[in-house]
Amino acid sequence: MTAQFPNRQWGSRTGVLGRTASAFAATRIGSAVVRTLTPLDRKLLQRTDARYTVLGPIGVPIILLTTTGRKSGQPRTSPLLYVHDGDTLYVVGSNFGQAHHPAWTANLLAHAEASVTIAGQHIPVRARRLDDAEHKQQVYDRFIETTEAYAAYRDRTTRDLRIFALTRV
Repeated sequence: MTAQFPNRQWGSRTGVLGRTASAFAATRIGSAVVRTLTPLDRKLLQRTDARYTVLGPIGVPIILLTTTGRKSGQPRTSPLLYVHDGDTLYVVGSNFGQAHHPAWTANLLAHAEASVTIAGQHIPVRARRLDDAEHKQQVYDRFIETTEAYAAYRDRTTRDLRIFALTRV
């Protein structure tokens, strides 16, 4: 068994603020607001080594995922919501339900080695795309438990949402 990932979450997604934010994020306007906040969140996460996030008070677990650009070869960092499963972190390329896959998913398909920053730790990881439909559904259901916005994201697009399991290298 590999080492457990730290679990950094503050706030409560079941409190009034968390429930309200989840419902708002599920709307198209809410998704646009969250997309607009993403660059600010990336900066805050980078400055605090992923200890704090703009979305923290609502209990949403966020990591920084750094991939290698498939075309540029340069590091590319994205703040992502994750599902924690001890020695595995799951991330999903929902892209707010938009028609195209987020670039970070193509980067992981081209270069499975990446790193995550979580709770002040920088951890090298290897990504594996989930292909088994039943396992993907179980993991995706856990994202929906985290925020109902993921149900809306899935309903907005016809593309197959890419889900990755991240494990320590």
